[in-house]
Amino acid sequence: MMSSEFFTTWFLPGIWITIQVTVYAAALGAVIAFGIGLARDSQFWIVRFLAGVYFEIFRGMSALVLMFWMFFALPFFGWQLVPMWAGVSALGLTYGAYGSEVVRGSLAAVSQAQKEAGIALNFTRWQRLRLIEMPQAWPEMVPPFNNLLIELLKGTALVSVITVADMTFAGNLLRLGTNETTPIYTLLLVLYFVLAFLITRGMRLVERKAKAGIGQQPEKRGGITAKLSARGETLQAGSGSAGGMG
Repeated sequence: MMSSEFFTTWFLPGIWITIQVTVYAAALGAVIAFGIGLARDSQFWIVRFLAGVYFEIFRGMSALVLMFWMFFALPFFGWQLVPMWAGVSALGLTYGAYGSEVVRGSLAAVSQAQKEAGIALNFTRWQRLRLIEMPQAWPEMVPPFNNLLIELLKGTALVSVITVADMTFAGNLLRLGTNETTPIYTLLLVLYFVLAFLITRGMRLVERKAKAGIGQQPEKRGGITAKLSARGETLQAGSGSAGGMG
């Protein structure tokens, strides 16, 4: 059975390390996502080309293999990364590539009329991006970013294979010492679920604030339920109007 000493010595620090890896990798991924996402819409073809090359390369790479390469292969080039930063770098580079497509797609979805209005007002490209496009695109980015952040959280379990003492590493260590597989991995599943749930609640708050910033009202009911209900109300209203005309 899990002793209180093991829990305080390994499991609690492991949870904290998992949170740290998630936060650091998310920060790196966010910088890359916005940098590459904006670069892919640059007016200069060379910038678009290089951003596209980065996107295709890192989107197609395995985060685990990249992590191995950074930890085991980089020392041959004279650059040694500690295990945690090798894991953070691999995850941030990989998920940053995924996030760049979210940024690019959300900015592309902004109405062309809004962009043309900025041009008519003689705004610079940076002013149009900052004052018109980004405020409207940001609420659309939050839900896919939420999914990516949860995937990143689950992906942090990979760092245990390069000896980072996260909660998965602690769980494996305890399993080797006690041979109790089911309760240990069940606890790990619950812990990942709790962290993912907290991330989701936080991102929903961010989404509500982002929508409020551009005058949109957040949906009070689930997406598909609200849409079906709204469609039903529309049909009922239409039937009533048709009956009245008859």
